[in-house]
Amino acid sequence: MTVVTKNKKTNINWSGKHLTSLEDSPKEVDGGFDCSDNDLTSLQGAPEKVGGGFNCFFNKLTSLQGSPEKVGGEFVCHHNELITLQGGPKEVNGTFSCSVNNLTSLEGSPEKIGKDFYCHDNKLTSLSGCPKEVGLDFVCYGNPKTFGEKEIRSVCNVKGRVIVTH
Repeated sequence: MTVVTKNKKTNINWSGKHLTSLEDSPKEVDGGFDCSDNDLTSLQGAPEKVGGGFNCFFNKLTSLQGSPEKVGGEFVCHHNELITLQGGPKEVNGTFSCSVNNLTSLEGSPEKIGKDFYCHDNKLTSLSGCPKEVGLDFVCYGNPKTFGEKEIRSVCNVKGRVIVTH
């Protein structure tokens, strides 16, 4: 559903529409943008700016190329086939969830995440590229390498809890 107010798109919900492309997306969305639960293999054509949350979980994405650079709310890309976070947003004011993918590193993560960071259940062997700052919790378990709280806090300013066990 698209809500138009004063010629601006405030919310778009294209979840579960069997989409294979985002080419018809507006360039800017004031509210949230949801393209989750589709058949997307790329985010090319996605809005460049999203004022609210951006949800692209339960697709077939292998990278985040084409995603907005800045997201005012959460950015949720869990349950895809991601092998890299390159091309993803540089700043996320809400939660960033990249759990349940095929990531071996966190290269390309946003530098600053306003709320929680979820990277559990991937194939992580390194914290290389992890965010510099997480406003709340850093959740990182279920990877081939078990990361300790001290190790995570040494590379990231986590303002909340570090959760390393399920």
